[in-house]
Amino acid sequence: MTAIAVTIAGSDSGGGAGIQADLKTFSALGVYGASVITALTAQNTRGVTAIHEAPADFVRAEIDAVFSDLAVNAVKIGMLASPELIRTVASGLRDYGQSQVVLDPVMVATSGDSLLKGEAVATLREVLFPLASLITPNLPEAGKLLGRTVGETPEDMLAAARELKSLGPKAVLVKGGHGTGAESTDLYLDGDGERWLSAPRHATRNTHGTGCTLSSAIAAGLAKGLGLVEAVAEGKAYVTAAIVAADRLEIGHGHGPVHHFHAWW
Repeated sequence: MTAIAVTIAGSDSGGGAGIQADLKTFSALGVYGASVITALTAQNTRGVTAIHEAPADFVRAEIDAVFSDLAVNAVKIGMLASPELIRTVASGLRDYGQSQVVLDPVMVATSGDSLLKGEAVATLREVLFPLASLITPNLPEAGKLLGRTVGETPEDMLAAARELKSLGPKAVLVKGGHGTGAESTDLYLDGDGERWLSAPRHATRNTHGTGCTLSSAIAAGLAKGLGLVEAVAEGKAYVTAAIVAADRLEIGHGHGPVHHFHAWW
C-alpha cells in the first residue's frame, strides 16, 4: 500500500511554508501528498501582503473529493483562519474517521504577519484539539493558546504542555526554536510522560516554514506506520538537517526557506 498523507492548510505563494512546504516534505520522506487548501496568501520571504480565505463550502468539497477516494493514512493541519473553517475541517475529520491528525496551530508567519483571527483561537482549542493525535505549538503559540506568556525554562514548558494536553489532544509537542541557548529543545508530552528532544541551534535567517515542515514530517512518519514517539523524533531530525542545509539555497531577500530536499541536491 502507498503511504498517503493530506495537508489541510494555506498556500504560500513564495513556496517556503504552508501547502508547498508540506507537499515537499511528504515527497522528501517517501509519502504521497494530497491537499485541502484553506486559504491563498500573497507571500514571499519578506512577508504576507494579502490573504484570501477559501469559502467553507469549497473546503468541504475539497475534503469530500480527497477523502472519499484516497486511502489517507495521516493528516496534517495548518492554517485555519476562521471559526467556520475550523468547524468545517473538524466535521470532515469525524465524517471520514481520521484518527492520525497532527495539528500545527499556525498563528503568525515567520515574518511576523498574523495568520489567525483572534476569535478563532477558542474554536481551535474547543473543536479541533480533541480530534488531534498531536499539537505542535512553538513558545509564542503556546502562550496565545493559553492566554499567558510561556517561558523557555523546562518548568515553564512542562507546565504549558500539561495545560495544553488537558484540552484534549493525545499528545503535545512544545517547540523551543524561539528560545535561546546553544541547543533548540522541544518537549513531547503524552499519556506515558515527557520526552525532551534537543539539537544544536544553527545560526541562520533561513527558517521560513520550519513549523510547517516539522508537523508534516511527523504526519509523514505516521502515514508510513511509525508510532507517534518515533515519528516525532524522526521529524525533528529531518527539520534540523533541513535548517542546517538552508544556507545552500539562495531564495529571496528575507527569511528564506529550509532545504526540504537537502538529501538530494
